[in-house]
Amino acid sequence: MTEEMHERYGAEFRAGAVRIVCEAGKPIARVARDLGIDEGALATWVWREMEASRAGLGPDERAELARLRRENHELWMERDVLKRSVVLWVKEATK
Repeated sequence: MTEEMHERYGAEFRAGAVRIVCEAGKPIARVARDLGIDEGALATWVWREMEASRAGLGPDERAELARLRRENHELWMERDVLKRSVVLWVKEATK
């Protein structure tokens, strides 16, 4: 999910939309249309919920996992920036 979509639709909204699909048994396309959201985004949210349920994760654990994944992504990006900075620094120092 893009950062923009994450900000646009809060966790409660996403959970409610998924609940409508899973508990009420309504089709993803209909729920997405009724809520005015992208069908693919809702399908992704439902899929993630189903995967998390199969893994036996509770809501708090899923939230923590999502937070840790975002943090991990940020750390990888920071590491890559530092690597590039060191390479540039070494090139400048050896001129």
